[in-house]
Amino acid sequence: MSGVRVYNKRLLDLGLTLPGFVERSKVIASLPNLGLLTLASHTPDNWEVIYKELDTFSEADIEAVLREVPDLIAFSALTARINETYELSNRFRKNGVTTVIGGLHTTAMPDEAQAFADVVIQGEGEIIWEQVLTDFENNALKLRYSSLANASYAFHLKDCKVPRYDLLDISNYNRLTIQTTRGCPLHCSFCAASRTISAYKKKPIQLIKKELDKIHEIWDRPFIELADDNTFVDKKWSKELLTLFGKYKMKWFTETDISIAYDDELLELLAASNCAQVLIGFETTNKDALNGMDRANWKLKQLDQYQEAIDKIQSYGISVNGCFIMGFDSDTEETFAATEEFILNSNLSEVQITLLTPFPGTDLYDQLKSDDRLLTANYWDKCTLFDVNFVPKNFTVLELEKRFEQLMTNVYSDERVNERKKKFKQTLLNKRSNKTYGTI
Repeated sequence: MSGVRVYNKRLLDLGLTLPGFVERSKVIASLPNLGLLTLASHTPDNWEVIYKELDTFSEADIEAVLREVPDLIAFSALTARINETYELSNRFRKNGVTTVIGGLHTTAMPDEAQAFADVVIQGEGEIIWEQVLTDFENNALKLRYSSLANASYAFHLKDCKVPRYDLLDISNYNRLTIQTTRGCPLHCSFCAASRTISAYKKKPIQLIKKELDKIHEIWDRPFIELADDNTFVDKKWSKELLTLFGKYKMKWFTETDISIAYDDELLELLAASNCAQVLIGFETTNKDALNGMDRANWKLKQLDQYQEAIDKIQSYGISVNGCFIMGFDSDTEETFAATEEFILNSNLSEVQITLLTPFPGTDLYDQLKSDDRLLTANYWDKCTLFDVNFVPKNFTVLELEKRFEQLMTNVYSDERVNERKKKFKQTLLNKRSNKTYGTI
């Protein structure tokens, strides 16, 4: 259950007319749940596995699941859909089905989740899942299993199995996901990605090859999205990964940081591997907001390189999707204007703008909760990245919403979207003419 519904009706209505925004929404809308497919691969052979997506569901869908007479149902959901997941879990429990809930949200809020499931998984699930099934068979289920509290449940990526892509109807998707790294060493205060369940770790190249081979068995010339928080932290390992990717007929996408701009060899391999786009979290052009964002102030130290880094990466024909977050405590009207100006002058081929969101389990959440600035105790359905769910410092809630809407309107106008596409097309022409930007 991963579909996200924006609550801000003005923004939702506006989004229907924002071409760049709508295109990005379509791209992320058709991804299967890699976490569940991974658990399926760690399921013993004496179990039958059925994979279902219920982003939208009816009474008939619930009855169809019950007719399968499942022994156990495992749920995975984003924070924005966790309340619906709880309701559905309770519905199945009332029908005598054992339910298990895991993922980022339940890792952060295990006590909350415990009220709605027979079993809560906190942290990494691969080893735990096999233990849960064994305990179920022996009528010895525990209420909670945690890789954070029990080191024996911490998973080593050398033990990865190929996700059960065979459970999917490939025609339903425009891309498939693989994970090559887990966690991120930057530890940004707002980040609720996989670092909240795992330290930074890399998957062995030979195991990634097995996953790529399996995908290519079921899909000719696939588009692959890496389920990584920050793929290219280890440059030596990254070059081995890109060399592998270059051997396949595929296009792919991932998230990284701007340090790739400082390594020409890596950029050459990136371009040769048919990378379609990299998403980079620039976060903000506001120095005050960057100060203290990550524990080493690494992103603040890169700020003056943002413009050159974008040009450098894109000079290799690699599209950069620049991500910006609005609503930091130091943000003002001037921040919005400066962000819009930076985007306009940056040559970015694509842009993603979101609102600061205090996901549970993050330093940001802890700080805002301590300051009594969360709008409600349970605002999970508004953790969409496009809804305000805390009291801003320099705006009212309505002011921040309206200023965000205006920025979205300006950045995703037909004129601006076409201008970005035109600039990147010219960059590709320059690349073919062997015109490149200088090194940084």
